[in-house]
Amino acid sequence: MSLDAILPVAAVLAVFVALLLALRFMKAKGMGFTPRVFTALGLGIALGIGIQLALGRGSDAASTALDWMSIVGQGYIALLKMLVMPLVFVAIVGAFTRTKVTENLGRISAVVLAVLLGTVAVAALTGWAAVAFSGLAGASFTDAGAGASADSLQALQTEQQQVADLSLPQMILSFVPVNVFADLAGSRATSTIAVVIFAAITGIAYLKLRARGDDGDGAGSESPASDDAADAAASAGRQAAFFKQLIDSLYGIVMRIVSMVLALTPYGVLALIAHVMATSDYAAILDLGKFVAVSYAALLFMLLVHCLILLANRVSPLTYLKKAFPVLSFAFVARSSAGAVPLNIETQTRALGVGEATANFSASFGMSIGQNGCAGIYPAMLATIIAPTVGIDVFSPTFVAGLVAVVVISSFGVAGVGGGATFASLIVLGTMGLPIEIVGLLASVEPLIDMGRTALNVSDSMVAGVTASNAVGDLDRAVLRDPNARVSGEEHAKL
Repeated sequence: MSLDAILPVAAVLAVFVALLLALRFMKAKGMGFTPRVFTALGLGIALGIGIQLALGRGSDAASTALDWMSIVGQGYIALLKMLVMPLVFVAIVGAFTRTKVTENLGRISAVVLAVLLGTVAVAALTGWAAVAFSGLAGASFTDAGAGASADSLQALQTEQQQVADLSLPQMILSFVPVNVFADLAGSRATSTIAVVIFAAITGIAYLKLRARGDDGDGAGSESPASDDAADAAASAGRQAAFFKQLIDSLYGIVMRIVSMVLALTPYGVLALIAHVMATSDYAAILDLGKFVAVSYAALLFMLLVHCLILLANRVSPLTYLKKAFPVLSFAFVARSSAGAVPLNIETQTRALGVGEATANFSASFGMSIGQNGCAGIYPAMLATIIAPTVGIDVFSPTFVAGLVAVVVISSFGVAGVGGGATFASLIVLGTMGLPIEIVGLLASVEPLIDMGRTALNVSDSMVAGVTASNAVGDLDRAVLRDPNARVSGEEHAKL
């Protein structure tokens, strides 16, 4: 790279480092976590727009600068993803060792799934209504060749073939942990749910082992057989006690790491939003402005639905939004439900008063099942847009009912194949016999819309956690009402 090319890159990186130092200075001066996240958002937007204006979108200099900046942004996401499996495992098993989950396990799971699947059905209706009543149905940008290359269409057809043969039983079966070590390494799209199931099985096994030890406490020793039984019970009690101590220690270590990583949130947000703004295609956003606007209107409506569910649980939506802002803003910028899991769980337990086991179940299931944004609104919108071009009346009750049913069922399939909204859309469009080209035609505005979709997905999982925790009676309303009960990552970290 020539000197003329190096200088712009060095200038951008110098500004970036200066902004990171400014955020560090704000922390040293005692500024709170949420104001620093807000500040990071604003600074990142300005930096990203400046990079695109000064260096040009997609230029070598811009790409090089963003590549170096990704050490902070993508490195932060990588650290969060690193924590997902150990956090989920030790937190759920720890809930069993602290006897906070026994008979409530089934009820927690049922309520979480009911909220996730119920709201994704509402999200499908919202996506349909947003298109049907806005005039987007059969919109002109669906004309053949309106921006989708032959290569992109071929790629979509290949991806559709990967999901075409999946049935609902196969999708559900993919949740079962076959090789727990592979799932702990995140080798499958459904690894997180598999780890949840394995952790629950481990917790139940601990309870049975502890119960066996307790049964032997009052056993007599009138015969050799009873002596053997007493020895076996004593051994079981020692094993259970050791396992509890081990899990408690692991939980303490993992939570310390979580706090250390979360303290990096403002720096990660700065780098991530700068990358989004520097790489966005603003011309395409203007051309498809109505679709983008309608998409966000639908997303905001579903957020209002979440607020109504919170009110039904006697939880203030304003309190929820204030306390959930850090995780929602991170999800918006990072576009990663998986990366948001640690911050999601911490927000539920430390800020919203949700029980630990419930928070882990809802965060884990919510990143894979019933996603309101990626598996609900977006596929429904695409199906409704394209349906009139093949002669389907979008106001037909048969079409609407079929669309909602397919969306709800396919929301399991997103976890089964991975790939988020694109795969969900391919499943819905393929099942309903609709053309898939629209997925490629809208690829230019995908990142912008995906930001809002991801934030909605994370909100849905937290609302499911609050609802389930309230249903089983372990919602700590003192924590919920405490304005100082927030997630900052500063309890154990000095970064």
